[in-house]
Amino acid sequence: MKQINPYLNFLGNTEEAFNFYKSIFGGDFSSFVRFKDAPGAGPVPEKEANGLMHVSLPAGNTTLMATDTLESMGHTLTVGNNINLCVVAESREEADKIFSKLAAGGKVSMPIADMFWGSYWGSVTDKFGVNWMVDYNAQQQ
Repeated sequence: MKQINPYLNFLGNTEEAFNFYKSIFGGDFSSFVRFKDAPGAGPVPEKEANGLMHVSLPAGNTTLMATDTLESMGHTLTVGNNINLCVVAESREEADKIFSKLAAGGKVSMPIADMFWGSYWGSVTDKFGVNWMVDYNAQQQ
């Protein structure tokens, strides 16, 4: 396994939060994608189109990442479900192995599969209620 990164969810104020974190940790965003600019995000209502689909801020030996939670897609934000741990795998095989073990007795939110942004990615809540994302991106190895 390459790394585990925190992934945060916000209710429309991800950009504000990450500008705050940037003022603390420094550095530059390594990714900053709005829903309206993401080719595979699908239709997003006008009021949510400017929200952030994904932002990454390198901080020390990890990367702090986040997204805006879209109510139009049926997502809800509750303190406690607003953080995920993102496992960055070193291979598809490792990603599959980790994902299947985390899913045992848990609930798969998004099956692990090739995604439009280039990653092999999936999300799951384990049997203890912890939210996980498993990511492998051959281009970032």
